[in-house]
Amino acid sequence: MTRRRPWVAPAGACVFIAVVYGVFLGAAPGTATSMPGGAGMPGHHQPLAVSSAMVHDQAAPTAAKAARACSRVTKPRRMAQCEASVLPAVHSLADMGVPDYGGGPKGPARTRNLDSLHGPEGTPQHEFTITAAMGSKELDGRTYPVMTFNGTTPGPTLTVTQGDLVVVHLRNADIRRGVTIHWHGVDVPGREDGVAGVTQDAVLPGQEYTYRFVAPDAGTYWYHSHQDSLRQVRMGLVGAVVVEPAVDPGDVPQQDVVGMIHTYGPAVTLNGSTATTNVSAPPGTRVRVRFVNTDSGPAFVSASAPFHVVAIDGFDLEGPTDLTDTYVEIPAGGRADLEVTSGADAVRVGLLDGPSFVIQPQPGGEAAVLAPSHPFDPLSYGQAGSADAARLAMGRVTRSFDYRIGMRTGYLDGEYGNWFTINGAMIPNVPMFMVRSGDTVRLRYVNRTTTIHPMHLHGHHALVLSRNGRASTGSAWWVDSLEVKPGESYELMFVADNPGVWMFHCHNLPHARAGLVTHLMYIGVDSPYRMGRVSSRLVNQPE
Repeated sequence: MTRRRPWVAPAGACVFIAVVYGVFLGAAPGTATSMPGGAGMPGHHQPLAVSSAMVHDQAAPTAAKAARACSRVTKPRRMAQCEASVLPAVHSLADMGVPDYGGGPKGPARTRNLDSLHGPEGTPQHEFTITAAMGSKELDGRTYPVMTFNGTTPGPTLTVTQGDLVVVHLRNADIRRGVTIHWHGVDVPGREDGVAGVTQDAVLPGQEYTYRFVAPDAGTYWYHSHQDSLRQVRMGLVGAVVVEPAVDPGDVPQQDVVGMIHTYGPAVTLNGSTATTNVSAPPGTRVRVRFVNTDSGPAFVSASAPFHVVAIDGFDLEGPTDLTDTYVEIPAGGRADLEVTSGADAVRVGLLDGPSFVIQPQPGGEAAVLAPSHPFDPLSYGQAGSADAARLAMGRVTRSFDYRIGMRTGYLDGEYGNWFTINGAMIPNVPMFMVRSGDTVRLRYVNRTTTIHPMHLHGHHALVLSRNGRASTGSAWWVDSLEVKPGESYELMFVADNPGVWMFHCHNLPHARAGLVTHLMYIGVDSPYRMGRVSSRLVNQPE
């Protein structure tokens, strides 16, 4: 695969707490505009921003919030802990944690407003309009209430070309709490990341918001709402993004299939269907199947004939080899591209115990049931030595961070419970990882809980160096969504080359509502947006 910067990569992330996000407020001007029929003139910038009149004094509402949250606490020590945990009624990311500079310098740095980190102007090569709306979906005789993009869930696949300017107009027809679009895995400029209260205000019914970015890397990605994301992603506000290489690499599959994995109620689907999907391909045809896991738990895929894993999280693997009797585990939010060659017999490619594609030379072919025995391990798969070469190309490490995931009882935003921790701390005392442009960052995950955590870092990809002390010896393995199992540790490296304020969280979205979230913040970059109740209509609630 052709890459914009083959040596650059940031890594996967942690988890967020919905209790906290339930009070987040957005602020400051964005590019939300009124649609025809909405308030104001169409096409004019009319964001719902936090004005000085609204939030000139947050002390009183914050004190009232703390009083309500801690009203049943009687012991003085517990009362102090409860009150200290309460976030301001309207707050920024900086209120959620404590800066960790990873052994690097704190400054100086020129202050930049996040709104200046937008996509380029000019005539786009690809332009889309996407409308978010309520809807319903029929599956196996049941009707599910869903949320749709352009009337369908999953939404339309956006196919673009690497290096081209992409413009997407998001319209909200009737999603009451507002919507955004986050470009999961696409390393867009900071302003375009689509996170309510962090990079923009949520787009309310009757409003429109425009995203502009150059698609930097060829590969398989996806988009989803990052406002009230636990509910909105589950209800179907998802879609695929395929970025085709700018230069034809020559040796490419002859057929391309996208497989969006999503669960509606109890129904596990591929591209919104529980049925088998037949794919016609003459013998000898190479078929690339791009799996995207939009659920909060892992997905398991395989093929009934020899296959290659040709890409993970959008980035091609070097020197892939045949796999048989093997299944591939895709973390929540992650992607895996499998390639098979059709033959005289039908080939099944799909989910274990779920829907699949049957690739067949002619209609009516029968394919074997998927029952593989061995897990795929990318740590040793592919061309030996390419992981080392990628590591050396990133140069000397300038900052190092630990991301130790734990759990303990305590107060989170005034609510007592068992919450996730980062380096032993809960919000608002979690570490915020501070970097400068050009830093080479070493990151270490340690999972000290009993649950899996699919870690997702926005705006970057990272190179996996090792797992549990065992070095990566195969192809360079780049990730934006990395599954860290109980007791596991991973070391990764990435180059901080995309200024902004980036969420760094677990993509098991219920976990995100249980306190495991932090941010990668570029020193000197300031976001004008806030989380919480910005106005009577707007509540920015990323998770």
